[in-house]
This record gives sequence, structure tokens and C-alpha cells, in this order.
Amino acid sequence: MADPSRRALLDSLFEVDGQTLSALEARLPMTRFGVMKHLKVLEEANLVTTRKRGREKLHFLNPVPIRLVHDRWVSKYAEPWAAGLSKLKQDIEAKENAMEKIFEIYIRTTPERLWEAITDGTTMKVLVGPDFEGDPPPSSAERIEEDPPRRLVQRMVAEWSEEVKREGPSRITWEIEPVGTSCRLRVTHDELREGANDELYGGWPMILSGLKSFLETGEYIDTPATLRFAAMSDGQAA
Repeated sequence: MADPSRRALLDSLFEVDGQTLSALEARLPMTRFGVMKHLKVLEEANLVTTRKRGREKLHFLNPVPIRLVHDRWVSKYAEPWAAGLSKLKQDIEAKENAMEKIFEIYIRTTPERLWEAITDGTTMKVLVGPDFEGDPPPSSAERIEEDPPRRLVQRMVAEWSEEVKREGPSRITWEIEPVGTSCRLRVTHDELREGANDELYGGWPMILSGLKSFLETGEYIDTPATLRFAAMSDGQAA
């Protein structure tokens, strides 16, 4: 992150997510080799994740590690409202009027325990806090495909405001891969329209960092109210 070229790559993906190597090369004042070199470093740091689409390799900004730094250090000293400033809002190039967001995190746990946390309502507690009183944000998540404890696909409909209700359904795919004593969790939120309301997906870094904290320490993150909006609803319509 100390290298200005790497920060420029992250800024470019923040502005337009899901770019090819050629697209990044065209946007930045560096050679193709330079772009490849810095992308490799960012991928190894898990700040950039990739996905193959046909012959193309698309690069996505992964904001989860940045969120983890915030949760560990910044939130200790900042006022609660400051956490709202760290929420990463990303615009993405559209393909056929649809877009997707990809988030990755490594959690020291087993696939079975992670699967249970995803499907038993733990993510909702992470989202709103263990002492939340009242009804959870209205939404539903229907399971349309599942392969425990490896893969879960849900169709989500959010209804907590008129703005998100107009967005219609979107799809959430959870993929769990054991890596040594940990698991790599990849969440893909797609079938979103171009320019979709970021309340649908903006909470994922907070949710995933909260899951990591809960599964590794048994403690919930004290999330400021400014970030307590629903990005999904597990277990309500399973």
C-alpha cells in the first residue's frame, strides 16, 4: 500500500470494478508488465481478487481486509459516526445491465462451523448486534442451491426501504474452501442492476469481518448504528 502505483490500481478498481488487465493498463501511466507486477502483489495481499469470464480475467477490489484494519485500529479511537466514512462505495462497469460484487476473507474455523454460522442466523446477529431489540430489517433469502458445507446460493429480496424494494431480487453465492486450519470464504453478490442502491451490497465488509471476529474469538464487533443496514437475511426464508 505504500507504493503509489498500487494505490492507483486500487483507486482505479474502486472507480470501475471488474476490469481486465488491458483496461487497467489503458487507465494507468505504466507498462503492461508494471501493471501485472503490482496486481500480483495486491492479489497476494488479498486486496484484489479475480474471476475468469470467457477468455477474460477480471480484477475486483476486495475491501474486506481494509475493513478488518478499520475494525482493529480505527474504530478504537474514532467516534461512532466516523465508521460510516470507511464504507466502500464502488461503481462497476455493466455487462448487459447487470453487475456483481465479490468479497473474500480467511477465517480460522472449519467448513462445518462456518456453514452453520451462515445458515443459523449468526450473520444477522453480526449485522445488528447481539443486543438488538425489535424486528430485523425486512428481507428474505430463499435457498436455490446448496451443497453443505461448501456452497450456498440464495435469492434475496430486500424490503427495508422503498428504494431497495424497487431493486428487485438479487443473488448471493457463498463458497467455502478449506485452507489448512482455516477456510476461504468467497461471497459473490450478483444479478444487481447497473448503479444498484449500495445498501444491497455495501454491508458485506462489515458482515464478513464480524463473522471472522465471532468465529475466531466468540465476540461480536460493536458496529456503529450508521452501518447497521441489511445486506442480506439468512435463515428467514430458508
